[in-house]
Amino acid sequence: MKFEIIVNNIFDDVNLDGTLSPTDNKSVLGIINDFENGEWRYEQFQKFVWDNITETALSHSERQALLSDGAGSILAESAKKLRLVESVDAIGRGSEIAEIVLYGIMKDHYSALPIVPKIFYKQNTGDEAKGSDSVHIVIESEDTFSLWFGESKFYNSIENARLDTIVASVKDSISLEKIKKENSIITNLSDINDFEEISDDLRTKIKASLSQTESVDKIKPILNIPILLLYECEHTKSSTDLSDEYKQTVIDYHKDRATQYFKKQINKCTDVHLYEKINFHIILFPVAEKEKIVNKFIQIAKAYRD
Repeated sequence: MKFEIIVNNIFDDVNLDGTLSPTDNKSVLGIINDFENGEWRYEQFQKFVWDNITETALSHSERQALLSDGAGSILAESAKKLRLVESVDAIGRGSEIAEIVLYGIMKDHYSALPIVPKIFYKQNTGDEAKGSDSVHIVIESEDTFSLWFGESKFYNSIENARLDTIVASVKDSISLEKIKKENSIITNLSDINDFEEISDDLRTKIKASLSQTESVDKIKPILNIPILLLYECEHTKSSTDLSDEYKQTVIDYHKDRATQYFKKQINKCTDVHLYEKINFHIILFPVAEKEKIVNKFIQIAKAYRD
């Protein structure tokens, strides 16, 4: 991955509140971008977004069909799938950036397969694709897999007042109805048949495990919820280099945010059946200025569309 990982721990190693339980099903990943010539590297961040947009904006068959046409054609088709929110005050502005970044992190850090390209299906099937912001499968061994339903947010701040909304969204994603819905999408759409990395035997096992006739209780031990919080950070905005002081400040903040987030999640979600069996991964990624990133993303998307 192009970015530096500064926190990669099970939650127990960074938890600042010893009263929380359960904690052994949680982990924390902290990621930072670099600086160049005294400025946060906006261009490198945008490149990561556009390098990974095809994973979520195009189906597997579309990606394969466009390979011979070159990168320009692939990016142009990807840009057409975006539902660009241009109004500065609109809710959800920049949300697709967070989705794309999560897909890139899932691929680069967790070696996950983008089994349901969510932006593609939101554009083409409407309500059918509502739910988690990302759906991936990780092949754990020749005959085992794990299931990943991701949540992603792009906020101006992740102070405590913001965390309640994120917790509510995560709780909704692990409800019986939503898990069954995502399982149905995976098994009914064709993409799962297109990945050469999945053997025929494992593909059959995945479809059987996610069948609507199977109890969701059996899925929860292999269910992972990565929660990407892409957020504007005042310390990142005011910094000019990747100093040890900068890194430590961000690390300390990530420990605090992870503790506060999981405290709220535990309080809200412990009534979810087998909550302690589901694995949660909070991913924290500070940026210098959200509006600058979103404006540039929209500008590039329009250029590719034209």
